[in-house]
Amino acid sequence: MVWMYSCKDAFIKIGKTEGLTSLWSGLSPTLVLAIPATIVYFVVYEQLRLKLKDVHNKNILGEKEQPFWIPLASGASARVISASVVSPLELIRTKMQSQRLNYFEIGQALKSLIETSGYKGLWRGIFPTLFRDVPFSAIYWTSYESIKSFCNGHSKVPSLQISFFAGFVSGSIAAMVTTPFDVVKTHQQIEFGESKLYGNKSQRVRTTSEVFRQIYRQYGIRGLFTGTVPRVVKVAPSCAIMISSFEYGKVFFNRHPTLRVLPVKAPR
Repeated sequence: MVWMYSCKDAFIKIGKTEGLTSLWSGLSPTLVLAIPATIVYFVVYEQLRLKLKDVHNKNILGEKEQPFWIPLASGASARVISASVVSPLELIRTKMQSQRLNYFEIGQALKSLIETSGYKGLWRGIFPTLFRDVPFSAIYWTSYESIKSFCNGHSKVPSLQISFFAGFVSGSIAAMVTTPFDVVKTHQQIEFGESKLYGNKSQRVRTTSEVFRQIYRQYGIRGLFTGTVPRVVKVAPSCAIMISSFEYGKVFFNRHPTLRVLPVKAPR
């Protein structure tokens, strides 16, 4: 039960030193990031999945089952696209949460970043993010579609409950398997932040493979899975809520097709 005391200790220390409100530090930019990222992610995934399924069914006559590679490919592709679109927002969120900058200071920091690194600087750190999120997405959607299909065929439980359960289990599996990627990404963010904070321009931020090898040499496999339980506790409920909301939305709009596009009144 070491993890429980560690999590509890972290909450207590943060609450005492920075106040309880600091636990919600960066909530606004998080929402600004989460909303467009989630919309792009789910829409792209669903459209890719349906398209690939149609192509598969046309090529293989009589095939109704969805092969595992369709959600795997759709999930990975959707994550690449959504992460690329919202990467600048991710940069803003990280700065607000780590450095406690207000919106004016964020604007100045972004302006300085563009002047020194160009607009490509807004996508700095996207490769470590993809290194973590693409495998997660591929594992999550493959697991989710398989679990949902199995439960629908062997249970009379309402589909919304099945979606919630499948999302929770799939999120747990994906979070556990991809924890090493998250650990490596976190180490890279810390190194980059320290190099900027202390102005050590000669310090080179190590590559993903270098960080991975260094953690393994120092701490072994356990080091790569540091923080697995807190990560699962955070990710699993989030996945369950998002996917069940998404599935409910699909059912709702299928039953009420007139609500998909709101009528526009002609100007008088």
